[in-house]
Amino acid sequence: MTGRLAGKRIFVTGAAQGIGLAIAKTFLREGAALFLIDRDADLLAREAAVMKQAGGKIGWLSADITDAAAIAGAVRQAAGEIGAINALVNNAGVNVFAEPLETTDEEWDRCFDINLKGAWNCCKAVLPGMIEAGGGVILNIASTHAFTIIPHTFPYPLAKHALLGMTKSLGLEYAPKNVRVNALAPGYVSTQKVIDYWNSFPDPEAAKAETMKLHPGGRIASPEEIAMAAVFMISDECPFMNATCLTVDGGLSVQQHPA
Repeated sequence: MTGRLAGKRIFVTGAAQGIGLAIAKTFLREGAALFLIDRDADLLAREAAVMKQAGGKIGWLSADITDAAAIAGAVRQAAGEIGAINALVNNAGVNVFAEPLETTDEEWDRCFDINLKGAWNCCKAVLPGMIEAGGGVILNIASTHAFTIIPHTFPYPLAKHALLGMTKSLGLEYAPKNVRVNALAPGYVSTQKVIDYWNSFPDPEAAKAETMKLHPGGRIASPEEIAMAAVFMISDECPFMNATCLTVDGGLSVQQHPA
């Protein structure tokens, strides 16, 4: 199979819905072999089965990225099913929003365990194989929260700032081993999480309209638009891009005040 990602054997987390599912579908169309991870076993199995029927090499496993042993086992299973992993997309994440002094220890732990430690567990599992094979690429799905702060969203931005720091640190550490580590920072994306956010307001349509007004173009991204940016960053089209972050937010984070 030919395509922009031919020869890539990619481990994708949080692949059963939203941005992760769009990434998986797009990567498959671009010729990648995939191994998909998600905690939702039923949804993952349904979506993966549909993709497998469409053609391409694909494996999947329900696993929790906060469980380092489970992720190490998943990487070994992936190697047996699609070949040694040479690319990773750390997409799995969770929104944890609160006012700082109202944040519980459980919320703090959940935020950092999934958004930071889970990503590190995946990096730690794939890096030795990449180094041994002579190279690889890791893409961490960050957020505009990784470099901006919205009040009342604590501690999520802290975890995303740290994820960006980990991206830079690993990128520099393993550049001599031909491993590139980058991040992709979406802004608002039309996923179920965003719809649920709008629905948490008394007037969901008004909340949606306010979100759109924040963006210079008057709209938010589709998951597929984020997926196409991920294709570029995982591909061999940007071999000198390392330890950095690509922002895909329609100009949201550049605009100091909404129009």
